[in-house]
Amino acid sequence: MNPWSIFASAGAAAAAGIAAWGAVAPSSELYGPTVRHTISPKKIALTFDDGPNPAVTPQLLDLLDRYSARATFFLIGKFVRECPGLVREMSARGHLLGNHTETHANLFLQSRVGIRSELERCQAAIAAATGGPPRWMRPPYGYRSPLLGGEARRAGIAGVVMWSKICWDWKPQPPQRLIERLASVARADRPHGDIVVLHDGDHRALGGDRQHVVAALEHWLPRWRDAGNEFVTIESAAGSPAGL
Repeated sequence: MNPWSIFASAGAAAAAGIAAWGAVAPSSELYGPTVRHTISPKKIALTFDDGPNPAVTPQLLDLLDRYSARATFFLIGKFVRECPGLVREMSARGHLLGNHTETHANLFLQSRVGIRSELERCQAAIAAATGGPPRWMRPPYGYRSPLLGGEARRAGIAGVVMWSKICWDWKPQPPQRLIERLASVARADRPHGDIVVLHDGDHRALGGDRQHVVAALEHWLPRWRDAGNEFVTIESAAGSPAGL
């Protein structure tokens, strides 16, 4: 066996592994800077993906209002077009809206033209509903590609948002499971605060069951507030488009 072929195969496998890590890992900045935590352990950025969802989002808005909590909602363009009134209400209540693509596409598998279309169509949908396009985006599944940064800037997007805490909440489940996963949020032994990923919608269709998310936040919001934490949007958490 030719030893050089072994080295070449090993090198190709290593390169593929690095590329995959760069595309998926929340902490990776191989394909450009991201925002993945807040500037203080006492600042929590609650983020919600895959909405708007008329079955759940209005309940979340009322719950967030109860605790003077501002959040960031990463919206799917095709759902924005179906629920423009709900999107306007989200913005009017002081929440930040972000781009989560037009169809919840895996951007790692998209061409440059495909990424551009996904971002621009979602930008246009949110702008039509609220009067202005969003400045931040989150890639579906967290998947990025080397093309994303340039296309995001072209679409007028200031930065890509990842997370420090993901809660595996995108399927219906007993609320207690999600309550337990959220117990590690806002730990005082870390220099930065959490950006928490939750879901108010289901990317497959409107009306997804996310009652466990509402129930878990009903448990944690008063506890986080009483512990002296502040609920901030990504705009407040990031400080600058280059991230933290």
